[in-house]
Amino acid sequence: MRLVAAFTAVAMVSTACAASDTAECNRTVDPSRSVARVWNEVLLDAIRRDAPAPTVHARNLFHVSAAMWDAWAAYDPDASGYFVDEYHRARDVTAAREEAMSYAAYRLLSHRFARSPGAGESLGDFESTMESLCYPSTKASGLGSSPSAVGNRIAEAAIAFGGSDGSNEADGYRGQYAPVNLPLAVAKSGTRMEDANAWQPLFIPRLPGDVSAPLPQQFLSPHWTEVTPFAIESIDDLDPGPPPYLGDPSGDRAFKDSAVEVIRYSSYLDPREDQTIDISPGHMGDNPLGSGDGDGRELNPVTGEPYEPNLVALGDFGRVLAEFWADGPNSETPPGHWNTIANFVSDSPLLVRRIGAEGPEVDRLEWDVKLYFALNGAVHDAAIVAWWAKWYYDYTRPISMIRYMGGLGQSTDPEGGSYHPDGLPLVDDLIEVITEASSAPGERHAHLSGHVGEVAIRAWMGGPDDPEAEVGGTGWIRAVDWMPYQKATFVTPPFPGYVSGHSTFSRAAAEVLAAFTGSEYFPGGLGEWEVPAGSLQFEAGPAAPVTLQWASYFDASDQAGISRLYGGIHVRADDFAGRVMGSICGIQAWEKARQYWTGSAEEP
Repeated sequence: MRLVAAFTAVAMVSTACAASDTAECNRTVDPSRSVARVWNEVLLDAIRRDAPAPTVHARNLFHVSAAMWDAWAAYDPDASGYFVDEYHRARDVTAAREEAMSYAAYRLLSHRFARSPGAGESLGDFESTMESLCYPSTKASGLGSSPSAVGNRIAEAAIAFGGSDGSNEADGYRGQYAPVNLPLAVAKSGTRMEDANAWQPLFIPRLPGDVSAPLPQQFLSPHWTEVTPFAIESIDDLDPGPPPYLGDPSGDRAFKDSAVEVIRYSSYLDPREDQTIDISPGHMGDNPLGSGDGDGRELNPVTGEPYEPNLVALGDFGRVLAEFWADGPNSETPPGHWNTIANFVSDSPLLVRRIGAEGPEVDRLEWDVKLYFALNGAVHDAAIVAWWAKWYYDYTRPISMIRYMGGLGQSTDPEGGSYHPDGLPLVDDLIEVITEASSAPGERHAHLSGHVGEVAIRAWMGGPDDPEAEVGGTGWIRAVDWMPYQKATFVTPPFPGYVSGHSTFSRAAAEVLAAFTGSEYFPGGLGEWEVPAGSLQFEAGPAAPVTLQWASYFDASDQAGISRLYGGIHVRADDFAGRVMGSICGIQAWEKARQYWTGSAEEP
């Protein structure tokens, strides 16, 4: 049953003219964009200027989407709102919805980003967007039944909701956490750990010229399990169980194999190698949930035709994958990235906009506002469950795993030199002990001759001095010096590894896109995203454009997960468990969103 404020009884028998105040103004926004899309893109830009906090921005994306949904639902007698549940009539329902949505988004965004590092530019962007839509931002009253009042009232309710939803917004989203391990100093070799299975914060070097003292990483959002979810009812039902642990009889082998796998991926990151790989959907993808067992599809499931091969250099593919899905500083973060993919899908001329492939086609405003509501409800919940696992299992990251085990020695040959039961396994031409013979002049470890007895790995050698013109390449380095393929000022995100947020966000979003469009496949059975030549940020490349391709949304989400192994900041267990948790979040968010569309949802 709808909750109707006292003044709404007047609104139900009155009419509202949304365009009365804008008759002399001509909109300057792209007319092909719905108002919901305009505000979504404004929000994504604001996120790119802000600190890279995927939890916080998943919440911002959902709350703004929910506020816009409430404004749309206020003019539908059957739908129910999330923050505010009202019903109003208007002579021009579309115009009323657009105005109410704009005031709701503008007020909420102005509140949320007032203290952002990019506040000056973002607040100005919000203001100019209102001007481009011909809405005076000075209309701040929430009293009455005009569309602007409806929007302002929704924003007020969303702001109040955010003050008590468990995020600790008032105190900068801070939470309490005490690490088990002392920080790893990235600029120094090796590491010491009290618990090799627990997360270790990093001391990351400052940029040249930055004389401020470096501070250790602080766990971002350790309290996020307390945030009010959209659809999930019990986090315990999503618990993936523990990851593999070093020294545990049931998990030791898997723990060590995970470290070896990340080193192997790191060894691929050299564009100067001759090896190529077919990255077409005919060769990659179609994985069962929570696995990497797929080997592509023989035929495009939509057209029935075989996929054309897409051969690229393996070194370019790994680097492109790691950077395309990185979503770190100056990005829209993983939840926002899936909004850009959703917008890409929505713009496809091959798409028929029938929600869930049922009923009549809908206009872009209805399509966008409902898609954002379901999609961002899913990634909002994905943040909650993924960060619950990060907090609960407090799991280590590859940089700590590899440096720690490599510093202990090798664990393969008890009779050989440098043996330690917790060391790295030996793998020919990948993980070896430096010997007098292997480090002799002209031999593969010659440049490491001062480190006989230590473990060497063949891996990415770190960022070059001139990333615009040079590549780090791969070669033999000391295991204690290993670095992920990331910027030197980022290295690894400031929170534990298990489960992968990327995998959880991505699978949740993919589930919603599949359900919302009525097909798991991209329009035409092929999604493509070209990465231009020379566009990498961590180092030079790629030499030629690389076109990433996916048959299904699930293929794309799996690729987001595997990119984190190429990037060196997750292991397989983080990825696969995150995919499973994300799937549940996405399915439940889709079902919950449909309840709001039909008016059968209960209060949050």
